[in-house]
Amino acid sequence: MKVLVVGGGAAGIISAWKAASGGHSVTLLEANARLGVKLRISGGGKCNITHGGAVKEVLAAFPKDQARFLRPSMHRFTNEEVVAMLHREGVETYERDNGRVFPLDRPGSAAQVVAAFETILRRSGARVVCGARVRGIQGAAPRLRALEMDSGERLPADHFILATGGASYPETGTRGEVLGWLKALGMPVKPWFPALAPLPLQAPHPEWEGLAFRDGWLRVSAGQGGKRLAEFQGDIVFTKAGISGPAALELSRPVEEARRAGAAFLTYAFDARPPEIIEAGLRESQARNPHLAARTWLGERLPERVCGPAMAEAGIPEDQRLKDLPKPARRALVQLASAFPLGAPRPVPLERGEVAAGGLDLSAVDPHTMRVKGWENLSVCGELLDVDGPVGGYNLQAAFSTGFVAGESL
Repeated sequence: MKVLVVGGGAAGIISAWKAASGGHSVTLLEANARLGVKLRISGGGKCNITHGGAVKEVLAAFPKDQARFLRPSMHRFTNEEVVAMLHREGVETYERDNGRVFPLDRPGSAAQVVAAFETILRRSGARVVCGARVRGIQGAAPRLRALEMDSGERLPADHFILATGGASYPETGTRGEVLGWLKALGMPVKPWFPALAPLPLQAPHPEWEGLAFRDGWLRVSAGQGGKRLAEFQGDIVFTKAGISGPAALELSRPVEEARRAGAAFLTYAFDARPPEIIEAGLRESQARNPHLAARTWLGERLPERVCGPAMAEAGIPEDQRLKDLPKPARRALVQLASAFPLGAPRPVPLERGEVAAGGLDLSAVDPHTMRVKGWENLSVCGELLDVDGPVGGYNLQAAFSTGFVAGESL
């Protein structure tokens, strides 16, 4: 069988390898000049290959509907098998305390991972063509007929596997246009939506660039003082335009959803206890150590660098002592510790997300084969599917697993 695989990322490489290993004549088409461009930058450029732990634990990190869809493929090609495959090619890995699996931290470690996958792919007999961008697809249900190339060439095949990725990081070639092609052919799709992206703020603090808030809870509410919509425990790091870090990335989708719904406001809680409990503790400190500076009390809870500006914003004198702390100032201190205001977000940039939410609706795909329902010769895998797990190697594992099943089920 003649098979064309579109996309040379995690899903495309694995699907092409598996299809060629099954005796099919496979050509992988990659728009970039080399394979695995997005793989090279995953995990901050260190290549977060997958997430460790049992398959059940990995699946539990995804929304329930996505986990149900991914269950057959993740059991068919597990995270342990991905790591073992790399080990056989000489790539040494380690697992961090948080379960994230990386190659050993040495120069060129991410490139070594990609090179190993490329070696496996080429050994299978698959043909790889880089610099080959597809500009359209031809066909009508139940069969796709051919790919239209930028060069004007028309490429027919017996089976097509689309592994083109989402719409984040367009400089890596994932521009998201394939979703429009599928929609035009009558397939149900969900629009691209930013996920795992840094959060720009309407009033950023560029002077705090590089400063981290740690061990607290980032929260998004429906406007300042409004209903809490979502929260995530983890660190944030200030950037020139807003905030990044694990908690910011994890909340990027609900933040953008809240913003589009009309109002969103971000706070960071350094203390998970209710404000009244924190206030009771502050009163105890007043009684026990009345001459303690309010800034010292706050500095035990917040980074010292933000205490002065935060107190000034709240109208609290820098030399304020606890013994004569006015009620409004006491409540302001409690507010800073329990819900430090970060402000309203600006639109979350789709192109900066580590992944893009949205894609081909999962109801349109057989999870046991990755074939599109109603189509005899079309499979879809990887980020082009409506799958978006958390940061930490989960999404790459979903790409590896769905790609494996797409190539195996021809």
